Amino acid sequence: MRIFKSKTFLSYITLLSFLLMTEILFRLVSGGSIFNFSFFRVFILLNIVSLFLGYLTSLVKFKYTRIFNSLIVLVASVYSWLQLGFYNFLGVYISLNTSSQFGAVKDYIVDFLHSMKPLYLVTFIPFVLIVGFYILIANTRKKDTHFRLKRRYTYGSQINFISVALILILLCGAFEYTLHDKFLEDSYQVMSNEDLFKTASNPGLCVKEFGVLSYGLIDVKTKVVGVDEENLIYYEHEGDNSEVDSSREFDDTNWETIISEEKNKTYNNLNNYYINAQITDKNEMTGLFEDKNLIVIMMESVNDVILNEEYFPNFYKLATEGWYFENNYSPRNSCATGNNEFSAMTGLYSIYNSCTSNIYLNNTYSTSIFNLFNNAGYYTNSLHNFTEAYYYRSTIHKNMGSKAYYGVQDLKIPFYTYYGGWASDEDLMNQYLNIVDTYEQDTPFMSFITTVTSHQPYSNSSPYGDMYLDMTEGIGYSKTLRRYMSKLKVLDNSLGILLEGLEQRGILDDTVIVLFGDHYPYGIPLNILNEVLDRDLNNYENEKVPLVIYNSDTEAKQYDTYTSYLNLTPTIANLFNLDFDPRLYAGVDIFSKQYDNIVAFADSSWKNDKAYYNASTGEITYYTDFTYTDEEIKNINSLIYAKMNSSSMSIKNNYFNYLENKLKEVEEREITE
Repeated sequence: MRIFKSKTFLSYITLLSFLLMTEILFRLVSGGSIFNFSFFRVFILLNIVSLFLGYLTSLVKFKYTRIFNSLIVLVASVYSWLQLGFYNFLGVYISLNTSSQFGAVKDYIVDFLHSMKPLYLVTFIPFVLIVGFYILIANTRKKDTHFRLKRRYTYGSQINFISVALILILLCGAFEYTLHDKFLEDSYQVMSNEDLFKTASNPGLCVKEFGVLSYGLIDVKTKVVGVDEENLIYYEHEGDNSEVDSSREFDDTNWETIISEEKNKTYNNLNNYYINAQITDKNEMTGLFEDKNLIVIMMESVNDVILNEEYFPNFYKLATEGWYFENNYSPRNSCATGNNEFSAMTGLYSIYNSCTSNIYLNNTYSTSIFNLFNNAGYYTNSLHNFTEAYYYRSTIHKNMGSKAYYGVQDLKIPFYTYYGGWASDEDLMNQYLNIVDTYEQDTPFMSFITTVTSHQPYSNSSPYGDMYLDMTEGIGYSKTLRRYMSKLKVLDNSLGILLEGLEQRGILDDTVIVLFGDHYPYGIPLNILNEVLDRDLNNYENEKVPLVIYNSDTEAKQYDTYTSYLNLTPTIANLFNLDFDPRLYAGVDIFSKQYDNIVAFADSSWKNDKAYYNASTGEITYYTDFTYTDEEIKNINSLIYAKMNSSSMSIKNNYFNYLENKLKEVEEREITE
């Protein structure tokens, strides 16, 4: 029993106590539970980490042991505090896989710190207590003339390394058991805890199952070592194509040849997934906008605050005279603007814990919105009125198929060099209209425009944040909200410029305008947003943003369909009657009979008109008397997991480039034969 009197044991039990306290405080503050099976797994993991680190820190003199252990707890406290803050600010847990954006994050530091809740400081309680604990021990030793504690610590040099190793092996064995025992797994959970531990691909679920501190270690491991995802399980499904319009059938002979010849398991997993996916039918909306021009506008940080006729008449006109989707969401993930832009262009889920568009900027997508319109003979281009400080759009958009990308320098728009000194969306639209003037009139065009003026910061002064402050003078709104609305006014003015410019050129009737918010203004606390939005913004309701499809010839409609940017490309492809294969998108044409009327969030949570499922807690909340069976919930989760996983694997392996080249190769081989 010498180990229980040793310096190693004291170091281990000290670390375990304070790290466990950190984990408990994090869970209580974040709304997690400590009364479930996942916390048992967390407890085992903390024992492993504490014993390993406790052994290492016990190898030095006690005064250094105190310093090292205190630093370990300090790091744990700071990390937990930051994760609480990032989740509150961005809606996601930060990952090392988003390191490409760390340089940009410094720009948000004022807004980030402003959003921090005082409650989050409780994560530093363990650090304060461990420092107090060691001070108390030090004072006790000084008063004890017999040095009894000192003699106890000398036992540390006598600890047998094998004893510690054996205990660690037993603990690791117990942890391994918890990964495989289905009794210790959420009954609705699709991704196994074993795969989750290997990949950390769903940070929210990973924090729930392994704890925030262990998630940090797993995140470091996946960043340093990488992830072998070849054997990850795919959801087995067969496409129900029995009621498909005969005009949307596909000859898969060449694709089947590729599958029969392919030796790479990952590629064939993807081949079999997509070839068996559902082919959505043509419907009454198919070809409604055929041969018209298209302008897609992704509006920076816009939520339904903008739906106000008094302050923002141009957007209000588009929303109330066009098609307005009242249950549209832009789920945030890491690098929300770039990733959500990527998803809107490709109809794929971005990779939750990475800046997908930046990391995989050299990928090509024959299925992108640009290439679909390129194939239909359109001029295509894309515009954004800022630099490449955050996203490498000149490369990304080119590889997406945009025939011309215009950044702020290309457009010769003035902008400020400091953070918050965004360019004007009014200048953006004026320059865009000049580009439209260069097109041949008999060739339709398709443009994807990303605005910037309404970007944070909102908590401090900025040129456009202050420009229209008098518009909301005396209403009682917080200044943060008023600055946001001032910036929205600039955006709304730009929409007026666009509408007037298209009408003057005689092409407004022949142009479809699609507008959606890239994400809600997360630089504004929810309680401040509630000054103007009269609804509960919890459970992802804060991520509801406008989606508008406008053409001056169409009848105004309001839809209660649950949708997101993921469905944008297949929906537009159907409306314009483009040649596309619906199987190659995670998103679905929202006018199709096969559309499931559901929106999924980055952590695999989902909601529709019946219920909200929280993947991080495994709980489901119903809005009506309707209830799902357990099997139905798991089937929905399986489908979402399949789409997210197949999207992730497709992106990581540049699958659409592979498929395009393979199909050309087989076709050319057949011609020569």
